[in-house]
Amino acid sequence: MTLGTPKPLLPTAGVPFLAHQLARARAFGVRRIVFATSYRAEMFSEAFGDGEAFGLSLEYMTEEVPLGTGGAIRNAAEALTCGPDDPVLVLNGDILSGHDIGEQVATHVAGGAAVTLHLTEVEDPSRFGCVPTDEEGRVTAFLEKTPNPVTNRINAGCYVFTRSVIDTIPEGEVVSVERETFPGLIEDGALVLGYADASYWLDVGTPAAFVKGSRDLVLGRLASPALPGPTGDFLALPGAMISPEAKVSGGSVIGARAIVESGAQISGSVLGDDCVVHSGAVVVDSVVGIGARVDSGAVLRDVVLGDGAVVGSGNELLAGSRVWPGVVLPEFAIRFSSDI
Repeated sequence: MTLGTPKPLLPTAGVPFLAHQLARARAFGVRRIVFATSYRAEMFSEAFGDGEAFGLSLEYMTEEVPLGTGGAIRNAAEALTCGPDDPVLVLNGDILSGHDIGEQVATHVAGGAAVTLHLTEVEDPSRFGCVPTDEEGRVTAFLEKTPNPVTNRINAGCYVFTRSVIDTIPEGEVVSVERETFPGLIEDGALVLGYADASYWLDVGTPAAFVKGSRDLVLGRLASPALPGPTGDFLALPGAMISPEAKVSGGSVIGARAIVESGAQISGSVLGDDCVVHSGAVVVDSVVGIGARVDSGAVLRDVVLGDGAVVGSGNELLAGSRVWPGVVLPEFAIRFSSDI
């Protein structure tokens, strides 16, 4: 999926993923954003330009060599224009969140904090940065991906920095905010606050999470001003052709000029532009790439089908199957069940 497109630009509920973040940031009063880019950096300016379409002013800072999370923030800060005591909102580029950004900023300013972290609770905190706090909301430790988490409250990937604190991050060096900056501030006695809430939150770090995020946006489980159509069972982009005899549901996205023939079943999936799903095919919780084709009777469940790939009739792909872009599977090449 990311061979030709950076993850933050993957089409999500009909628009590049970051469009949802930009639209929500603007809704909370943000008017100027600096992108910290590296991989295929030119594609970000191609997608968003100067930001006028979003009612924003956009600047782009590129890392010639990846500098880590902290180094990226420090590099991007060269384009900031605010004063040393002003708050700076930092958003990870792979997070969907429904939390109140304005309230997080207000909490930061009212507390006079060095940094205020958005926190959320998850069932398995071992996969994330574990962030315990005291009764006043002060962060007491930052434990990055520990096998024995002391709380299920984790780093949710949205920070408010006081501008001068960013300047303390070494310039031009590889730095991790999770492993160096945040623990260092806490050790030095700086005020690091946690802003915890229970709103919608999703780390779009896997194909399954990507599909879920797109699905939730289309279904309206997370409101987004960037959604290019009404919420509902599916979102059809301009030029999409869906047969009245097809069944499309579960928050699916049907890409521009894509074709879904009669008898096809599409549920909770993302279909790229110009792809074709022939009659009788079943596509569930999957991604079908740009210009890809699913022939009659094929079944895809939890599958990523690369751009231009073809799945011939009678194939059954399940449980995390991945088909490389341009690969052609002939008829009845792969099945997981014994039925014909």
